[in-house]
Amino acid sequence: MKRLPIRVRVAAGFAVAMALVLAGTGAFLHARLGDDLARSLDQDLRLRAQDLSGLVREPGGSLAAESHGRLVERGESFAQLLGPPGAVVDATPPLGHRPLLGPAELGRVERGAVFVDRHAVPGLDEPARLLAVPVVRGGRRLVLVVGATRENRAEALRSLRTELLIAGPVALVLATLLGYLLAGTGLRAVEGMRRRAAAISADRPGERLPIPRTRDELERLSTTLNQMLGRLEEALERERGFVADAGHELRTPLALLRAELDFALHHAETEEELRAALREASVETDRLVQLAGDLLLLAGSERGELPLRVERVEACEVLESVRNRFAWRAAESGRSLQVVASDLALTCDRLRLEQALGNLVENALRHGRGDVRIEASRADGRVRFAVHDDGPGFAPDVLPRAFHRFSRAEDDAGGGSGLGLAIVDAIARAHGGRTGVADGDRAGTDVWIAVPDPAPAVREPRA
Repeated sequence: MKRLPIRVRVAAGFAVAMALVLAGTGAFLHARLGDDLARSLDQDLRLRAQDLSGLVREPGGSLAAESHGRLVERGESFAQLLGPPGAVVDATPPLGHRPLLGPAELGRVERGAVFVDRHAVPGLDEPARLLAVPVVRGGRRLVLVVGATRENRAEALRSLRTELLIAGPVALVLATLLGYLLAGTGLRAVEGMRRRAAAISADRPGERLPIPRTRDELERLSTTLNQMLGRLEEALERERGFVADAGHELRTPLALLRAELDFALHHAETEEELRAALREASVETDRLVQLAGDLLLLAGSERGELPLRVERVEACEVLESVRNRFAWRAAESGRSLQVVASDLALTCDRLRLEQALGNLVENALRHGRGDVRIEASRADGRVRFAVHDDGPGFAPDVLPRAFHRFSRAEDDAGGGSGLGLAIVDAIARAHGGRTGVADGDRAGTDVWIAVPDPAPAVREPRA
């Protein structure tokens, strides 16, 4: 069944449901008509018994004489008057002198009117329904039996069954064809979306599926699929940009590394020149290793798979560790690193947090001026780390994309890869926090990272 087309399966399901409905409706109509005809026959027998009871009570009233009258229809109804022993006192001509009721049934009539069904009645040879009522004639207690054949009821039911057997299959075929056509109409929009989806490729961005204006599930499905295509297109563009930027960044250190190795291999004449070339090659190799590690970190962050090893740490210890790492660089340029931290503790990955703060301090030392100040404070359930320097700050065109990958100013001559602030943002988001550039009246640059405390559930590193 699953291998059949959806249109055929829908039509088959519609046909089965319609067949059950038609069968149930036919059975209900048949039973309802049979009950109505039975009640009508019983009511007719009661009326006829009432009229004939008045007839037999009158002196000289005869059932035989009424066989051609208005109370008894020849061939359809009949009547019989029985005495106490069951003897036939009077009867319509077709019945003869054989009593219609036995002694046991006559005894029941003494307690009230009794209905009796017969498969065959003498003289008629047809199934009939009888009504027996007690009557008094000339001081004698008699029993009046009034009957009518059930052939009319059976004929009406047969006629209904014949009509249902003819009309039912015709209605079923028409309903199945209608269901097939309706299913095709509904699936036509799906087929249009399928053809358009088969034509969409990464080489032609911006294409979308047609949206049927039906205000139903198909319209919502096509809208949802178009939104999904938009997200995939954006992700693909990001990946393409990432690959292009990564290739551009890797090309420079690789070219320098190759140049230094070529110089050492073909042009170095003294041991000192050879050592100098190898030192430069080692520097470029370290740069490549650092760049590859940064790219892997950002790639894991994009997939939501940046692992964290959280622990309870003191904020002052984190800041002191960062200051100790960069104190010598600040001293070489005649600047100082200042730490401002109160008695704060938070739950975080210490190494990742120190990496993020180290990137902020490195940017401040490379692009800023004056002393560098590292502060830690708590506000709104978050621990906020800020790095401030007295430099010119971010250019207006760089500020909106400061935390994007490979984002650098046009006149940047510092030799950075443009990944430092992107890594800071990735580490903050992995902790459930955020980053930003402070707006204030102070001159210089004030970049911050805020980490919630307690930290939300984070990914643990794999063994």
